[in-house]
Amino acid sequence: MLLLLSLPGRWLRVFVIASIAWGVSMQSLAVDETAALASASALVLPKVAAVSEDEASTLYLHNRKIVTFRASLLGDTAADRMKLAQLALATALKTSQGRLITITPLGDSVRFEMDGATLFYLVAGDFRGPRPASLLDAASRDVLARLQTAVAENKELNDPGSLLKGLGYCVLASLVTYLLMRGILWGRVQVTQRVRRALAQRPAGSISGNLLATSVDHVLAATRMSTAALSWILGLLLFDAWATFMLHQFAYTRPWGERSTAWLFDVMKDFALATVGAVPGLITAMLIFVIARVVSNVSKAVLDKIERGEMQMGWLDADTAVPTRRLASVVIWLFALAMAYPYLPGANSEAFKGLTVLAGLMLSLGASGMVGQALSGLSLMFSRSIRVGEYLKVGDIEGTVVTMGLFTTKVHTGMGEEVSLPNNLIFAQPIRNFSRLVKDGRFMLHTAVTIGYSTPWRQVHALLLEAADRTAGVAKEPAPYVVQTALSDFYVEYRLCAQSNMFAPGRRIEAMNQLHANVLDVFNEHGVQIMSPHYMADTDAPQVVAPGAWASQPKPTVDRSADV
Repeated sequence: MLLLLSLPGRWLRVFVIASIAWGVSMQSLAVDETAALASASALVLPKVAAVSEDEASTLYLHNRKIVTFRASLLGDTAADRMKLAQLALATALKTSQGRLITITPLGDSVRFEMDGATLFYLVAGDFRGPRPASLLDAASRDVLARLQTAVAENKELNDPGSLLKGLGYCVLASLVTYLLMRGILWGRVQVTQRVRRALAQRPAGSISGNLLATSVDHVLAATRMSTAALSWILGLLLFDAWATFMLHQFAYTRPWGERSTAWLFDVMKDFALATVGAVPGLITAMLIFVIARVVSNVSKAVLDKIERGEMQMGWLDADTAVPTRRLASVVIWLFALAMAYPYLPGANSEAFKGLTVLAGLMLSLGASGMVGQALSGLSLMFSRSIRVGEYLKVGDIEGTVVTMGLFTTKVHTGMGEEVSLPNNLIFAQPIRNFSRLVKDGRFMLHTAVTIGYSTPWRQVHALLLEAADRTAGVAKEPAPYVVQTALSDFYVEYRLCAQSNMFAPGRRIEAMNQLHANVLDVFNEHGVQIMSPHYMADTDAPQVVAPGAWASQPKPTVDRSADV
């Protein structure tokens, strides 16, 4: 006891003492059962755990299954035969000394004896199979081996030396398990610290160092999660090995330990066989994906040439080559996935089938909007309604198209804004394209003014054309023109239409700003009043800016000279 109390760590002492107490309790339970079997006043059958109706005829000795009786013999049912075998076994364990177990074939049956005393008979009907009679000899030898093991364990239950030996092994196994657990935790901490130091020692100027600097937290989190998962797996395996070893040290619990060992080996065997069996399917699936990648690369190379104008192919052109490349890639990989699916490990399992059904249901319920967006984007691309670089107006949004995707189209308005328009919204509205009819990627310039009926329309035409002529970004050919678009109640609406040229700013809003400035200057020079936004009544003087005030600057409202 002093040795136990001197062990390092409070939890280790509790762990070892609990192991000893557990072993003693199991052994005392087995001794009590053996004493009940060997009672001199009456023959008491061994205590049998509650079993199902199908296993009611199974003979046990100290938790070890001996044999299952299934057939009736000489009027005795399988349950009666099991009870008689228990009674004979208890009697033999009480009276026999050498405990020599033998079997004697008797035609269609086999007799089991201990030191000459009959224990039970086995017949061919006790075994399942296509030809039970042929299994009788081999099955009898298996029953003999189990019975010899159970009788030897019955003798071990009454041996104090075996108990002390088992307790010693339990203490040693608990100490080793505790040290290994501490080693696993220590290794987990060491791995995490080494990764942290390696990340900290990366040179900041290198490309790898800059990449790691942006994801240090993610790398550390991934390391902690990986080491924690590995520690749990190793800890559970170590605990299973410890528990199995503890069960093997005592005769009463040894059958449980053997079943635990068999379960672990069965799991490892099934895992190894499944891994080996999945190799041909994985190789086939890999070949399918390699072929899909080659086909995808070939289609990409061809469509890239069409996009650059190096090749022509039917209805495909530079505008439709991009969406066609995306569609072809999606179709190829979906086809490859469908072909490789049966060869993937676990593809035929119920869990995998249920997962695929759940994924399909989620996609069908939650991806309807995304599918609509993608179809609208493809429709816009293949219909060539809009192209990258064109200036257009959709609803209240006006600007230059910078990117076109399956789901959204991005437009720069020229006022420091980037607007992402859903493709289904664009597809459902009229599109005003200012660049489609203009060569070299330029755009249309047009503006409207409202002038009173007292001003001759020919003069207004001349003034607007003069403003267009003064604007450097307006093309001379084709020549600008003016149209009257409305005869309203108080004024006439005139619209100037022109095309930009190579001198125009890249953004249409800047070119429109120059054109509007020249329109204002020309109309002010000639004293023509612009009746916008609404004409209400004639004034004594026309509402124009006098020539001397065109370049006047606003006066400061606060005197800042005192702050200097």
